[in-house]
Amino acid sequence: MSHKISVMLHTPAHSGLVGALTYACDTLPPPGSLVRAPLGRRELLGVVWDHPMRVDDETAEPMQLRAISSTLHGIAPLSSNWRQLVQFAATYYQRSVGEVAVAALPSQLRDLSSEQWARRLKRKPKATIAYESAAPDIPAPTTEQTQVLADIDTHPGPFLLFGNTGSGKTEVYLRAAQAVLAHSPQAQILVMVPEINLTPQLEARFRTRFCPQWGANCLVAMHSGLTPAQRLKNWLAAHSGEARIVLGTRMAVFASMPHLQLIVVDEEHDPSYKQQEGARYSARDLAIYRGQLEGAKVILGSATPSLESWHHSRPATPSEPAGRYMRLAMPSRIGQGALPLVRRVDMNRQPYQTVFSNHLLDAMRERVTRGEQILVLLNRRGYAPVLSCHDCGWKSECPHCSAYRVFHKLDRTLRCHHCGFTQPVPRACPSCGNLDISPLGRGTEQLEEHLAELLADVRRPDGQPIRIARIDADSTRLKGELERQLAQVHAGAVDVLVGTQMIAKGHDFRRVTLVAALNPDGALFSSDFRAPERLFSLLMQAAGRAGRDAAMQTASPCEMWVQSFHPLHPLFEALKQHDYPAFAEQQLKEREQATLPPFSFQALVRAEARTQEAAQSFLNAARDAGAALADELLVDLYPAVPMTIQRVANMERAQMLIECTSRKVLQRFLAHWQTDLHALRGTHKQVMRWAIDVDPLAI
Repeated sequence: MSHKISVMLHTPAHSGLVGALTYACDTLPPPGSLVRAPLGRRELLGVVWDHPMRVDDETAEPMQLRAISSTLHGIAPLSSNWRQLVQFAATYYQRSVGEVAVAALPSQLRDLSSEQWARRLKRKPKATIAYESAAPDIPAPTTEQTQVLADIDTHPGPFLLFGNTGSGKTEVYLRAAQAVLAHSPQAQILVMVPEINLTPQLEARFRTRFCPQWGANCLVAMHSGLTPAQRLKNWLAAHSGEARIVLGTRMAVFASMPHLQLIVVDEEHDPSYKQQEGARYSARDLAIYRGQLEGAKVILGSATPSLESWHHSRPATPSEPAGRYMRLAMPSRIGQGALPLVRRVDMNRQPYQTVFSNHLLDAMRERVTRGEQILVLLNRRGYAPVLSCHDCGWKSECPHCSAYRVFHKLDRTLRCHHCGFTQPVPRACPSCGNLDISPLGRGTEQLEEHLAELLADVRRPDGQPIRIARIDADSTRLKGELERQLAQVHAGAVDVLVGTQMIAKGHDFRRVTLVAALNPDGALFSSDFRAPERLFSLLMQAAGRAGRDAAMQTASPCEMWVQSFHPLHPLFEALKQHDYPAFAEQQLKEREQATLPPFSFQALVRAEARTQEAAQSFLNAARDAGAALADELLVDLYPAVPMTIQRVANMERAQMLIECTSRKVLQRFLAHWQTDLHALRGTHKQVMRWAIDVDPLAI
């Protein structure tokens, strides 16, 4: 006698996944077990989802069912809560359960055969390395931290920790984690950060605080910067309960943690928590759902919360009830550190093509001569965004994308930041042969070079020339380079740091007293309604890097300089006052009037084809197919339009917006509409790919 089981499989050959397939087995493995199962001529990793029925020789034809190859012994089954999290994510984000389930597992676990896994189990485990460190020097909590921790202890949450930059949010995370571990030694804690470059700094603080007591293996990291072997090792440590703390990026929200009791989402506003390929999930939102499943407390922390989270944490008023989150405020900075004085420079009054105003340069010279550090923020890497010919108008367009190739002077290349197509810089204009081709616009490479010329005569307190460094995706491409450069900044070996948004958030630069933001105007009048929110957050976070050490403010207060052609814009007025609540209320009022999120709910359908006509034709056909149901449910279907960058890697891209004032109704519509979308592929064979993006962050 054998049994039927449903197994979720991952099939990379089809760039995607199948749902549950039914297999036969003699011994019934419990739900959540990892198995190897045949699919065609291959053997794939799968997760046992449920047990449909028993296979009986008299009532079924067992020969038509293939048997699973093996069960991966030595790994406890994935919990029902984990499977429910995956089921919810797949349903809400309109993906198959198999895709979400198996993609959440380490790649090495998927790739190991049954024999390889058996050999791995026979290896002797490595001895645990003791963590040798003195007892950490734990600072006394501030009055605000004490109150926040008391609220976390006495209320169920979820919590929005609205803490100013430098107010000590990390210390709250550490103390909340300490309280959980002290109450239950088996408890596990998940701490998420938006980007890899923030992980080492936070990991060091958690290790210093917890490893002396709990051992070196009590904390593991989960992010894409790890090798496959490291990811498997850390996943197994979390799954077995050996690791008490998991620190990771958005992928960590799916970490198997059987004793999870606390989830922290640091910098919760960051768009990096939204996956942009495959299953387009929001790790922040899934963290809230997972906290409900596990009975775990959830803390969302930010100095500039997302407008959705701010709205969800609203206090009760006579006209509307309180939000679903409890808002906790820490407005004061630790110690005597003061928020920077914001100075606005009207670039309309500066000479044409001025990069740094004279007043800003004077302020920079003064800071450097006193041994203080400066951050210069320009959110555009490369030397220049375009290379052009003034004679014939040629520009460095990418032949494969509707975008320009960026000029990188250091390696003399033109590089497309969308498809990666790279060529050497031509000696002359490819169109007319003119030798005089020149860059248009500026990137971080050019700023680094320009500052070296402008500040060549400035000397440090020791009489040495100033040292300028650049941190962006190009300068930190090599493994370990980011950590090395950040260590130089922390050690005081860098006087002026030029960079993109990578330097603007999460870093505790103690010597920085001046931050300069160049050319931030692009987002002020963007067609994307979220652009002002992202800009304000970036500038507030950048300003927060200055003045974190009161000892560096003895000569003059720390400053943030913003060079803009629209210095009186309300966004900069709010920035000058460091008044996030005022900015948030103004933005939420505008969104409510326009019925935009969080007062409505959206989804995008994106399609890719060889021609724009084919992509839009598929989407418009989908619109026609769903029109009747949309009218019935009061769902708005907008016409198909090209994406902002409509061609990438020779694929034309189009999108269609779906909007509704009810989340449940939108989900109901999308679930029914999926059938129409799949059916249309048969008559629109030119469409290569299509995908639904629920709660999109970029339109």
